[in-house]
Amino acid sequence: MPVKRPQEYKGFALLSFGFRPFFLMASLYAGLSVLIWLPFLQGYLDAETAFLPVDWHMHELFFGFITAVICGFLFTSIPNWTGRLPVQGLPLLSMMALWLVGRGAVFFSAHIGWIGTLVIDGAFLCTLWTVVAIEILKGRNWRNLKVLIPLSFLTGSNILFHLEAHYGGSAEYSKRIALAAIIAFILLIGGRIIPSFTRNWLVKFNPGRLPHPFVLYEKITLVFSIVTLFGWFLLPNNHLVGLFFWAAAILLVGQLCRWAGNRALKEPLVLVLHSSYLFIPVGFILMGGAILFPSAVSPVAGIHALGTGAAANMILAVMVRSTKGHTGKALRMEPADYVIFGSILFSAITRVASALFPDQELFLLEISVLLWVIAFLGFAAAYGGALLTPKARPLF
Repeated sequence: MPVKRPQEYKGFALLSFGFRPFFLMASLYAGLSVLIWLPFLQGYLDAETAFLPVDWHMHELFFGFITAVICGFLFTSIPNWTGRLPVQGLPLLSMMALWLVGRGAVFFSAHIGWIGTLVIDGAFLCTLWTVVAIEILKGRNWRNLKVLIPLSFLTGSNILFHLEAHYGGSAEYSKRIALAAIIAFILLIGGRIIPSFTRNWLVKFNPGRLPHPFVLYEKITLVFSIVTLFGWFLLPNNHLVGLFFWAAAILLVGQLCRWAGNRALKEPLVLVLHSSYLFIPVGFILMGGAILFPSAVSPVAGIHALGTGAAANMILAVMVRSTKGHTGKALRMEPADYVIFGSILFSAITRVASALFPDQELFLLEISVLLWVIAFLGFAAAYGGALLTPKARPLF
């Protein structure tokens, strides 16, 4: 439950809580950046980045868009974990500036040079890690120190990305580390919020079987899934890793069954959390298939099931729910929400399909990009006003 604050922030609403600027910037950047990337990929646009088109796209997806959402989520959640005041005002503005300067440095990296780009771009994640660690330690909130583990891997993989791109021409290891860290973050946070939100709704509106608590099964599933991702980072083509992916997928499906999502079909804001998480076992099945049957399954399919499917869908689900709750909006689906969630769902499906059906790859990719843009710019249009203005009712 939210804790009481000793004082209320009196400044500009955008700087009152971390979710406000970072959710807005992340949604705008996610929608606009792919409009640059697609013509860049197809050779119609010259960019000033030193990265290859695919590397620039993946870097900005992992270390631009997703890290902004993680920052907004953590800066909003940590005060509830620790009872301390949120990062706001000038410190929050400074974090925004670090993120924005990093995006510009990566885009103009061909002129800045790889060392300067690394330093400027890496400053945001290093600062975020430090702030999160300080806040959790000062709040003596020991059990949430574990969020620093995937955040550490994400920070390290960003540094490695620049090193690999400069010395090797392309960033392969760092892409796998970053994706593994992001999925680990979803496993960790999703394992907390999905059964919790499902339980809260069921208790009020559909009494009966409730989600299982985080017990031995959930612990085994979490550890096994993370070990599998770590094995994929080290040995991406090992057949044993492929079998581990399939075993982890079975465990994750079992976990979803234990969370009673089928009993919350009437509440779309809860259901979308379950459908987003479902993309993780789907991605694991495809990843395992790509390793065991490389001639039949493209590894890109599994990567996009995890990235476009699990990560993007979960991000929008969390951003919509968090924004509604923290700005005084009712926790119910509005017409714009159906457009947002429908667009990102079918964007993920068509992106995965583009990797599975190479004859239709370009057409499906363009459809996926269009739906992605509708989803994220749709979020910015639907919630930008609420993020920029004071909340309609007291939150605490």
